[in-house]
Amino acid sequence: MKTFSATPADIDKKWIVIDAEGVVLGRLASIIAMRLRGKHKPTFTPSMDMGDNVIVINAEKVQVTGNKRNKPNYWHTGFPGGIKSRTTGQILEGAHPERVVMQAVKRMLPGGPLSRRQMTNLRVYAGAEHPHAAQEPAVLDVKSMNPKNTRSA
Repeated sequence: MKTFSATPADIDKKWIVIDAEGVVLGRLASIIAMRLRGKHKPTFTPSMDMGDNVIVINAEKVQVTGNKRNKPNYWHTGFPGGIKSRTTGQILEGAHPERVVMQAVKRMLPGGPLSRRQMTNLRVYAGAEHPHAAQEPAVLDVKSMNPKNTRSA
């Protein structure tokens, strides 16, 4: 037996679309991160970008459990005294609710150049429309995978 190591010719990328409406954020992010890395494939190779292209719709309707809606998210402007914060709830209700999903997925991937490359295969949209119909994405129903994946509003 020899260990299989994928080459660029062996990689087969698919397009999948995930509806985030009513799905718990952390559970959604872990499924997306697994798909982006390609760990769901039997030919997974850690050093190759072999994950699927993932489209997430209805990101503004994602659910957070517990008191995480009031959790502050910090960033720094780079200037002295430039620390700023917004709560997760403010971001979800603001102009760019898709950033909550993007940040959750980014933090579930290992840091490095390969993870930054894999993040380019993720497209998140706040509403139900997306411009990738030509790729004919397959629907991945995260709600039916586990009853704990959903939460009513």
